[in-house]
Amino acid sequence: MILIISLCNERLHENEFVKPVEKIVKISFFTKRYKDVKEGDLKKADKVIICGTSLQDFEYTQNLELFSWIKEFKKPILGICAGMQVIGLTYGGKLIDEKYVGTHFSNFTPEFVNKFFEESESLQEVYYLHNKIVTLPKEFIKLNETLSYPTAFKHKSKEIYGVLFHPEVLNIGLIKNFVKN
Repeated sequence: MILIISLCNERLHENEFVKPVEKIVKISFFTKRYKDVKEGDLKKADKVIICGTSLQDFEYTQNLELFSWIKEFKKPILGICAGMQVIGLTYGGKLIDEKYVGTHFSNFTPEFVNKFFEESESLQEVYYLHNKIVTLPKEFIKLNETLSYPTAFKHKSKEIYGVLFHPEVLNIGLIKNFVKN
């Protein structure tokens, strides 16, 4: 069972950031707003996807204590854009202003590409929609090679991943592979 977590303050924004992820996952999932996630939801989940939210929605940054479970969670997590920021902030990263909207070709590590992308090329076209980036926490490794800041990272010893781009827009295979692997 996949737990899909919405960071959206406005329910309308879920149509853009959560519903597409639900359509990709298709079966065996349940969705909760981040403020409504309970211990039982985490026990029931085999994996967690923390979705992104709109460019102006940073309410989740005022409620980071609600994500303290991430450090103890033993199952795979994928954070998308704001979800990556939540993971990074939980582990001590900092938010920095850096706006980018649109597609970009990014180089990723071969291990990341082989695990999550449908094409085995390290250069992948991805779609960004963000106002902020998160710095790399010391427990994580950067998985992108193109930009100086992390656009993809992984915890050094846990199956916790974050991507700054939106795979639900341009790289749906990444979400499919996260769910099945």
